[in-house]
Amino acid sequence: MFELFQYSFAVRGFEAGVIIGLIAPLIGMFLVLRRYSLIADTLAHVSLAGIAVGFLLQINPIMTALVSTVLSSVVIERLRISKKIYGESALAIFLSGSLALAVVLISLAHGFNVGLLNYLFGSIVTVKQTDLYIIRVLGAVVATSIFLFYKELIYITFDEESAQVSGIPTRFINTLLIILAALTVSLSIPIVGVLLISALMVIPVVTALQFRQSFTKTIVIAELVSLFSVVTGIFASFYLNLSTGGTIVLISLVVFALSLGFRKR
Repeated sequence: MFELFQYSFAVRGFEAGVIIGLIAPLIGMFLVLRRYSLIADTLAHVSLAGIAVGFLLQINPIMTALVSTVLSSVVIERLRISKKIYGESALAIFLSGSLALAVVLISLAHGFNVGLLNYLFGSIVTVKQTDLYIIRVLGAVVATSIFLFYKELIYITFDEESAQVSGIPTRFINTLLIILAALTVSLSIPIVGVLLISALMVIPVVTALQFRQSFTKTIVIAELVSLFSVVTGIFASFYLNLSTGGTIVLISLVVFALSLGFRKR
């Protein structure tokens, strides 16, 4: 059962998965309640362009994905605030544009290879030691930021106009939230993969919302669902030779389906 931990790459993947399983629902909770779920998907496509840059320039793809997603998140938020472009339109532009850029860069890098496919769909063998260091540090940054601005994030999530009148720097908090989302998306790439990142941030939260509990209890339930999906998915993918990201998302979908049955009862 625990042969998984005999391999260093599996231990790195497991540790990275647990960290991601903890921080993804934290960010996802605020994105879902604010109806920003599409941001996660958009930033995932932006990160694909960053990964393609990394492969083309032979740089750590996680670092190039981090830079591309953070910069894009700030631009998206500024476009939303300026109201020159509707929020949904800005997301659509970045989603399609980054995907087109990624395709062009991948063709310049001589097409798809095994390494790129691992980043697309997630794999525990993708996590290198340097990646684990990055995930540890930035995971702590994301968790600490949420803890420090927890009340402000809740306030603007439920009533942004009232929060602004109350003196809360809503522009800063909104920018912080989307940057934290960008960091979480980039960190999730090795385990879940670019194409499935948004699912890990959204599905556990939507599952937890079915139980109709308080905000704090809903976060706890989302954390448990996410951790269960990640840990079970990693074990299943290792022993059954399956895609890590796809297995994790399918397990989270099964839990979501069970939560719907629970709600009906």
